[in-house]
Amino acid sequence: MNLTPTETERLVIFTAAEFARRNMARGIQLSHPEAVALISDEMLLAARSGLSYEEIVDKAGNLLTGNDVMPGVAEMIQVICVEGMFAEGTRMIAVFDPIVPERQEDTERMVAGEIISVGTEIPIAADRGRVTVKVVNTGDRDIQVRSHTHFFEVNRALEFDRAAAFGMRLDTPSGVGMRFEPGLEKPVNLVEFGGSREIHGFAGLTNGRIDDEGVRRDALERARRGGYRGA
Repeated sequence: MNLTPTETERLVIFTAAEFARRNMARGIQLSHPEAVALISDEMLLAARSGLSYEEIVDKAGNLLTGNDVMPGVAEMIQVICVEGMFAEGTRMIAVFDPIVPERQEDTERMVAGEIISVGTEIPIAADRGRVTVKVVNTGDRDIQVRSHTHFFEVNRALEFDRAAAFGMRLDTPSGVGMRFEPGLEKPVNLVEFGGSREIHGFAGLTNGRIDDEGVRRDALERARRGGYRGA
């Protein structure tokens, strides 16, 4: 019997789902992978059985409750996506928050993966150098820059004071980016990198310690030779 990778994955899901069903039959609360496998298996079976997309999503959201899973599992499963086989072909099925947590009024209950911070504000990158530069996108399409990109090395069509941005990144929380539309000028707040203050990769302009004047000088020269606007 020759199985495709998709068929092999289907068998793995089925096996894990059967394991979950056995635990449920014995009154054992399900772990995260067991709960995901059970819901995924039922969604895939429902698609093969001819149920509509809406019927499958409704079914998936009523299979398990917070009492059926271990504490914190319901909150961890925010979305489950599977590729169901319908009469017209395969189609992605997505169900959001498939398990409703029990005792939602219990605010003191610990949740797996939950972050509990102190009651006061926590400053981001405190005591680091900061600078504001004006950025213009001279290209013909939007440019997206993520939070921890070395701003000095971003797309060469962005025009700004590259020297001032050396060793800097967006002054935003991790994962937050900024979009630059063609022809528009935006003020951008930057903050110094921390840690070892070594930068490697990106556009390959730096590859060294940002405190090294030689590294800075060579990076600026590479940027000029490479046609980076504002260098």
